[in-house]
Amino acid sequence: MKLRGVFGLNVQRLRRERRLSQEQLSFASGRTRAYISSVEAGRRNATLDTVEILAKALDVEPQELIAAVPSKAVRGTKQVVAKSTE
Repeated sequence: MKLRGVFGLNVQRLRRERRLSQEQLSFASGRTRAYISSVEAGRRNATLDTVEILAKALDVEPQELIAAVPSKAVRGTKQVVAKSTE
């Protein structure tokens, strides 16, 4: 997968983990909701400034947005969260 796609999926995953809407993330980052949507879909080639801004808005280090996360690890996280809320 291209880095742009990895970045978009990480933004989306972290946004959802924090229970933020795209609109809420857009307010926190100063970007439009349409821009956030395009980033998450992998249609935008974000600048380093945007990586930094989104990382700050999501309260993570910038490298967390561009690091590939194994799909099994992501699924495992969702399953643990689902079990703990029951």
